[in-house]
Amino acid sequence: EQWFFRITDYADQLLDFSGIEWPDRIVTMQRNWIGRSEGVEIAFGLDVPGVEQKELRVFTTRPDTVFGVTFMVLAPEHPLIPLITTPDRRAEVETYVEQARRQTEIERLSTEREKTGVFTGACCHNLLSGEDVPIWIADYALLWYATGAVMGVPAHDQRDFEFAQQFGIPVRVVIAPPDWHGEPLEQAYLDPGVMVNSAQFDGLPNDEGKEGIADYVESKGWGQRTVSYRIRDWLISRQRYWGTPIPIIHCHKCGTVPVPEDQLPVLLPEDAEFKPTGESPLAGHEGFVHADCPRCDGPARRETDTMDTFMDSNWYFIRYLSPQYDAAPVDPQRAGKWLPVDQYTGGAEHAVMHLLYARFFWKLARDLGIVQGDEPFLRLFNQGQILGPDGQRMSKSRGNVVAPDEYVGRYGADTFRCYLMFIGPWDEGGPFGIEGIAGIWRWLNRLWGLVLSEPTFGHAPAEAVRHLRRLTHQTVRKATNDMERFHFNTLLAALMELTNGLIRRRDAGPVDRDAWNEAIQSLLLMLAPVAPHISEELWARTGRPYSVHTQPWPAWDPDLAREDEITLVVQVNGKLRDRIQAPADIDEGRARELALASPRVQKFIDQKRVQRVIYVPGKLVNVVVR
Repeated sequence: EQWFFRITDYADQLLDFSGIEWPDRIVTMQRNWIGRSEGVEIAFGLDVPGVEQKELRVFTTRPDTVFGVTFMVLAPEHPLIPLITTPDRRAEVETYVEQARRQTEIERLSTEREKTGVFTGACCHNLLSGEDVPIWIADYALLWYATGAVMGVPAHDQRDFEFAQQFGIPVRVVIAPPDWHGEPLEQAYLDPGVMVNSAQFDGLPNDEGKEGIADYVESKGWGQRTVSYRIRDWLISRQRYWGTPIPIIHCHKCGTVPVPEDQLPVLLPEDAEFKPTGESPLAGHEGFVHADCPRCDGPARRETDTMDTFMDSNWYFIRYLSPQYDAAPVDPQRAGKWLPVDQYTGGAEHAVMHLLYARFFWKLARDLGIVQGDEPFLRLFNQGQILGPDGQRMSKSRGNVVAPDEYVGRYGADTFRCYLMFIGPWDEGGPFGIEGIAGIWRWLNRLWGLVLSEPTFGHAPAEAVRHLRRLTHQTVRKATNDMERFHFNTLLAALMELTNGLIRRRDAGPVDRDAWNEAIQSLLLMLAPVAPHISEELWARTGRPYSVHTQPWPAWDPDLAREDEITLVVQVNGKLRDRIQAPADIDEGRARELALASPRVQKFIDQKRVQRVIYVPGKLVNVVVR
């Protein structure tokens, strides 16, 4: 006996990703895992001596192809197989079934491998065409998807086509390709067409035929429209010690009885023995196993399986808010303040396990009134992975593990941190290499000297002050956007540019004290998350209040960040002809005038008629002439 969570009840809700910002690939992976398909469940007649079951049901999204069925496939695990297999086929069937059970689902569904299968010796009856259909077993059919049976339509499914070619099964076209005159197909025809060889449905476009055949099947009582899901209910039973005990008691008199709520939680015993008995370690612990039935007080046994550990990880972020709270899973006030999670970070490998289970558990908790809202994580970011220098995942067995201690000892922790952030986009990762780490170290040393060596303060030209403040506010603007998007590599590049800009301004002559202090303070505040030690040290050495890490992020002023001038690219018929300086607030009319007045542009439009002028604000003017 095993225990499940009925996650399928939430399948449609789990397909809805509205209101959250998740990577497209994760959304696609979850939707494919859930695998919602609308189709028709159709009955095929079954008349096998000694078998009570009189029909074999299949689910199909292509009822328009039912007249093209030339074989039926059962999953190797299908319970009908031992009942319908003929004696002369039994040995071969049993061998094939055993081989299929050793394969993973990925191996079985691979499109690269040669199709395998075995004939059972039995047939079913196509109620629409009136034909008998041989029943085969093939490992590409899965018991846990739909009914575990697949109707083989080789003319219109490539997988079925390859199977039919492998075993010499007839291919019957029922949706005609354009200009088809009955010649054999070289591959399955998958596009729309007109129905043929389909009795009263001949001549219909196949989209109409889908609906027509579905209506016909339902009218005859041979099937019905339905929705099928690839996802199955979540099996949580595990035969191991480490996990949450399943709160169930088995009583000979009362049957299966839940542990009363006032006796929860059921705790693991600390003195279980781990011996290879084939059962859960809890099964051999007499003190744990023996219990009183909550209903009749008679002798009973506890469930000794424990829950899949995803049961704990799928809601840890909820419990973290109030781990000592014992009146409910979470303190409602804290849940209202902190949940749902604004930003969640994790690897893409969790897409169809932890992340899917967490969404399911959240929706269940919402329905129980424990949390509010439809989703646990409003924004998801997948970090990349730094590989070994050889491009392989780091592993002791490969000998490619990079120990940070050596680099921290030589360059300092902040240098190593910054280098890891700088070597590429955080969501991509890549091979580790030491090229460039010395450059990060030199930059931090220049920054150290810049902050601690005051410039000459005095009267600075208004344009120099304006330029310094513009550089500061532009950097804060960029760093703010980069931090929000986890673009740490470009954030660091912006801080390097600001450092170099401040050094040039210092060396150019007297600087304005207020503008300089604003620049240095903003630089240290932006540096703090990426180089926390050096920024704290410099913050203290420049007499600022403890601690840099408790200060607000710097703000930027749009007016101060705006350029006084911009460079407009001027094209003639799409080809670059000039670059001109223009006021940052230039309008389209003035931009057109400046572009047409450019001597470099004029020689390309002389004696030609200007058809139109295209203006991309702040960037480009394209003069179209003929």
